[in-house]
Amino acid sequence: FGNPDKFGNYIYAIGDKPHLCFTAHHDTVHSEGGMQKLIIGDDIVTTGDANCLGADCTTGVYIILNMIEAQIPGVYCIFAGEELGCVGSSALVKSIPQWLDDVDAVISFDRKGTHSVITHQSGMRTCSDEFAASFALATGLDHLQPDDTGSFTDSNEFAQQVSECTN
Repeated sequence: FGNPDKFGNYIYAIGDKPHLCFTAHHDTVHSEGGMQKLIIGDDIVTTGDANCLGADCTTGVYIILNMIEAQIPGVYCIFAGEELGCVGSSALVKSIPQWLDDVDAVISFDRKGTHSVITHQSGMRTCSDEFAASFALATGLDHLQPDDTGSFTDSNEFAQQVSECTN
């Protein structure tokens, strides 16, 4: 990734005018200190008994690094300060990056559970049910269902500029 931007975010793009943005964040909340360990299974990456909210967000960073290594086209953002109120993503969106004009969807990898695609964040729709279903199909995770019970994460910060923002 290189160096962080002025907001503490790491941003990397693969391809000309990528239409998908994938996000995670590099701050975490745990009840215990130390390095977070990943458990990599057949169909899922977890933090095991790390006693944190979901993956928060080590698995998201892991997924993004693997997608970059596989050269999957997209804009990849690892944000600062998500746990403090989406500080890094909010600042980036307000700076109006030019690449945002080409982005059709923002997908955050910061989700506890294995059965849903978030369609609502902070009580507002941020992703259509159709997009949620197409995401499940495209990833081969067709057991995923649209879920309107999301709170918020970095993808929510893009909802005014990008029509499909999920977690």
